[in-house]
Amino acid sequence: MARALIVGCGCRGRLLGKGLLDGGWAVRGTSRHTAGLKAIEVAGIEAVQADPAQPGTVLELVGDVAVVVWLLGSARPEARGAGEAAGEEEIAAIHGTRLERLLEKLVDTPVRGFVYEAAGTVPSHRLQHGKALVELAGERWRIPVAAVAADPEDASSWAEEMLTATLKLASPAGNSI
Repeated sequence: MARALIVGCGCRGRLLGKGLLDGGWAVRGTSRHTAGLKAIEVAGIEAVQADPAQPGTVLELVGDVAVVVWLLGSARPEARGAGEAAGEEEIAAIHGTRLERLLEKLVDTPVRGFVYEAAGTVPSHRLQHGKALVELAGERWRIPVAAVAADPEDASSWAEEMLTATLKLASPAGNSI
């Protein structure tokens, strides 16, 4: 049975998780908050706490994972009391340096694919930078990757495209999309 790790398992992540569960997958979803963990559990998904701004908390969870899905296209910065500039820095990091470090480390894990959400409310230049990092990692380390730019406002089409990308990466012939 394949396992997916959905980083940022909010409403849309739970929708994707349901599709994967229906297909026989084991699904683990992350949240930074206790309330988010409860919603993930209610959806039948294994809930774990992790912070994408701290890649080590995500890496601890990939030992038995086939595909990581980075659903942070509409991520909001964690309220840490440091102001708007700090929030912008956090968003830049999770689509930049933190993402890059995570991708570098994934090469030494059982992960066989990485799906990046390349659309959402995060500024488009941040999403394009993240997409470029994911594509570069795919080329450099021959990790099958996908960057999905489906409109998150169209939940049904979004879920279908994310599910298709995830399943394709987990197939024996999974190729970069």
